Parts: sequence; structure tokens; C-alpha cells
Amino acid sequence: MPFTQVGSLSIHYQTAGEGVPLILLHGLGNNSQSWSRQYAGLQDSVQVIGWDTPGYGQSSDPDPEFRTFGELADLLKGFLDSLGLDKVYLLGHSMGSTTAMEFAAKYPHYLKGLILAASTRGGATNPETNEKKLKGRLNNIENLPPEELAELRTPAMFSPYAAPELIAEGKRIMSQVRLAGYRSVAYSLFHADQTPLLASIQVPTLLICGEDDGVTPVPESEIVHQGITGSTLKLIPRAGHLCYMEQPEQFNALVRSFVEEREAAAKKGEA
Repeated sequence: MPFTQVGSLSIHYQTAGEGVPLILLHGLGNNSQSWSRQYAGLQDSVQVIGWDTPGYGQSSDPDPEFRTFGELADLLKGFLDSLGLDKVYLLGHSMGSTTAMEFAAKYPHYLKGLILAASTRGGATNPETNEKKLKGRLNNIENLPPEELAELRTPAMFSPYAAPELIAEGKRIMSQVRLAGYRSVAYSLFHADQTPLLASIQVPTLLICGEDDGVTPVPESEIVHQGITGSTLKLIPRAGHLCYMEQPEQFNALVRSFVEEREAAAKKGEA
């Protein structure tokens, strides 16, 4: 398994395939293992690279812990720089989408395209529930064993159609969460409202959301879609929050088509 150094942090990542890089950013309760169906299903089209966010998977814990997505976007820039990558497609799921929006606004010259799955602008968009969510997340990660946290939270990540073995896989991955990473992201989500950034995002953007997503429902993706000029929104039937795990063939087809269309347009422009 490859690692790279970003300042004092050792960042672990998984990679498959060759070609234009597609960087995968996982969500709050996941890590680079969550993208197994994308490594397998997209490696014939792109070089798929999924990182473990600092404090997740096999990456080292942030010290001090980060508290904003601006800090996390800077770490992502350091990750890309360490791999010598400066023109990539960036795919973020859930809190990974919040990171991706921050990165797109802050470092647009790195991006060939942006894909936001189950997107969320952050907790500060809803002050009425924001503090309650933060307290709940902190209470869970500070007081529950990770296995118990996974048992509590994972079923809500899938639609009613999800197979039991898929939910079990989700629980196994979420049971690997650690205090430093989960707490850092919890605070970052608490502070975030990416609404003001949307109009500044100028790169080609695809949004994907499961029709049965109960965590970041379709209306949230619609708001982001409306805020990013020229973006496209695609919905996946019979899929919940973890739509890329639940309906990987449909998800991968959307991603592949988006990348291929952008690459074809770029080559046509060069001709």
C-alpha cells in the first residue's frame, strides 16, 4: 500500500489503473477502502487514487487536529503536490464533497473537472440543527466503541433496497474510524457553509445523488447544482447516501462518461 508525506503527516492512499488521475475523497464514516468498486470499475479509464483523510484509515493523525475545510483543502493540495499531480478530476462524497468544493474555490488550476456525490455545503447552513449534530457526533466518537458507532450509524447510509452483506461491509469500514479524524471532520462540518463559494466554482461539475439518500437528501444537491453555473445533476434510483457502493455500475458509468466527455472536448480544443 503506498504512502506519501505531507509535512509531518504520512498519508496512505490506494490506486488502480493508469491515465488521467481521478482523486477520490471519502465521507465522514469511511476511508479509502470504501471505493473498492471504483478501483475495479474505473481503472480501465483513469488512474483512480483514493486517499485516507488525515486521521482515517492508515493515514497518521493530524496534530493539531484540523477544524475547517480550508485546512483540509491545504492538506489535499500538499497530497497532490507530493504525487506530482497538477491536473486532476476530483470526486468527493458527502464531507469529501465539502472538501472538494473548498478545494475547487481555492485551487481551481489543479482541476480538470469536479464530481460531487451526496454533496453537503456543511452544517452551518442549518443553524437550528448544527450544534445538536456536532454534540451528537462528538458524544458518539468520544464515548462509544467504533464498532458500536458503526452499528448505530451505518444502516441510515443505505436505501431500503440494500443487501445485508453490503450493510455489513459498511459497518466494517465505519468501525475503523478514529477520534482525531472523526472529531476534526465533525468540527469542520460544524463551521462550514459553502454556499458563498458556489458561484466561484468555474470548473465543469457533475453532481450525483441517490434518490433515497436520507443523510444528504436530493434537495441539498439541487441547491449546489443551482449555485454552480453549468453544473449537471444526475440521480441514481434505489440508492441511499452511499450510492457509489450501492449502485456502483450506474455511479461508475456517470463518472466515466463525465471524464470521457471532458477529455474529448479538451482534445478537440487542442486540434
